[in-house]
Amino acid sequence: MDSDLDNGVEVTRAPLHFPAMPRARVPASSANLGPGFDALALALALHLEVELEPAPSLRIDASGEGADIPRNAGHLAARVVRSVLGHDDVAITIRSDVPVGRGLGSSATLALAAAAAAGAADPLAVAAGVEGHPENAAASMLGGLVTAALIEGAPVAFRLPLDDTLAFVVLVPDRKLPTREARAALPTHVSHGDAAFNVGRMGLLVAGLADHRYLVAEAMEDRLHQTQRTPLFPESARLLEGLREAGALAAAWSGAGPSLLAVCTRDSADAVQRSGERLMQVNGVAGRSLRLEPDLEGLVVD
Repeated sequence: MDSDLDNGVEVTRAPLHFPAMPRARVPASSANLGPGFDALALALALHLEVELEPAPSLRIDASGEGADIPRNAGHLAARVVRSVLGHDDVAITIRSDVPVGRGLGSSATLALAAAAAAGAADPLAVAAGVEGHPENAAASMLGGLVTAALIEGAPVAFRLPLDDTLAFVVLVPDRKLPTREARAALPTHVSHGDAAFNVGRMGLLVAGLADHRYLVAEAMEDRLHQTQRTPLFPESARLLEGLREAGALAAAWSGAGPSLLAVCTRDSADAVQRSGERLMQVNGVAGRSLRLEPDLEGLVVD
C-alpha cells in the first residue's frame, strides 16, 4: 500500500492490480558477428513496436513483417504477455520492419517489446528465457554493440565501445532459414584449436569495432557456426567475399542467417550497398540490400 498527502490528509492508495500498458519500441539485432557466437550482438535501425490495450479477450493486429503469422493464443506476443500478466485479455498491436526468420533477431525483438509493453520488471530476462540465449535481446534492450551471457540462468549484458564512423550493410534474402534448422547444423563438440581460434578473432573484432582503423577482415572469421551453416545457404561464401571486395571492412553471417552483415565506414557504405544489390542478382539470390545505421537507443517505452 502507498501513502500520499491530499489537502493535508493522509490518503492510502491500493496498488494497481492491472499494470499500465505502454507502447514499446525496439531495434533489430545482428548477433554472433562472426566469432562472437551467442556472446556478441549489434542493434540495427530496423524497428518493431508493440502496443497493448485491455480487451475482453485476446486480439492481435499485426502489420509489416510477420503479419502473416497466425494471430491466436500460440502467437509469441500472446505467450509473452500471458506469462507477464497472467492472462491475455488484451488487444496486441504489432508493427514491424524486422524480417522474420532472417537472422535479425525477430523473435527476440517481439518477446522483448511484448514483455516491456506488458510491464515486466525485467523484460530482458523474459526475452532471454524465450530465446535460450541473451545476446539478441540484450542488443535490442541496450542498443549499440553488446556482449551478453547467462550467469546462473540470468542474463548479464553490457554495452561495448562502437566507432561512430561505422555503418552497416545487410543482405536480406527472400528465403527464410529457421533458427532450429540452423542450430541443427552445428556440431555438438568443438576442438580446443577451434575454440582458441574464435576467442582470438573475437578479441580482434571487439578492438576493431571500437576503432575501425584496427578492424581487419580476418576478425570476422569463425570456426563454430559459419562454415557449418554454409550448405544451408551455399551462395553466402561468394556474397561475403564480394562484400569485402566492394569495400566492406569485414563481413559475416547475421545471427543464424541467411542475412549477411557487412561492416563499413560511412563513406563506403552506400557503394557497398549498391554492390550488394548487384551481388545478389549475379548469384541468383532474390532479396534486399540495406544500408543501416546502428541503433543506439535500444528499448524505448512510451
